[in-house]
Amino acid sequence: QVQLVESGGGLVQAGGSLRLSCAASGLIFRNHHMGWFRQAPGKEREFLARISRNGVRYYVDSVKGRFTISRDNAKNAMDLQMNSLKAEDTAVYYCAASARVLDSNSWLNFDYWGQGTQVFVSS
Repeated sequence: QVQLVESGGGLVQAGGSLRLSCAASGLIFRNHHMGWFRQAPGKEREFLARISRNGVRYYVDSVKGRFTISRDNAKNAMDLQMNSLKAEDTAVYYCAASARVLDSNSWLNFDYWGQGTQVFVSS
């Protein structure tokens, strides 16, 4: 069974930083395109960042220059470094995995999801 587990969420002041991690098991990690999404109360699931099997990175405009996605295939792990956090970054953050080569940011392309980790940014 495939399992993705997020960690690293919490409460942080605006302008601060958090580093989220996603631990994967039950899949050949290096063969999967990985991504981060978030969902705030009353809003739809939002794409944040994704990283290909070969380490190519893609971001939504609102987090470019602030967030950095990375992966370590030897550890079956993916991280999201979040800097200069804003109140509007408050949400539940999810990691996801896709076995396909991706050419879009749609959540429909991802096959497996973690349970989410809460991030709250106070202003």
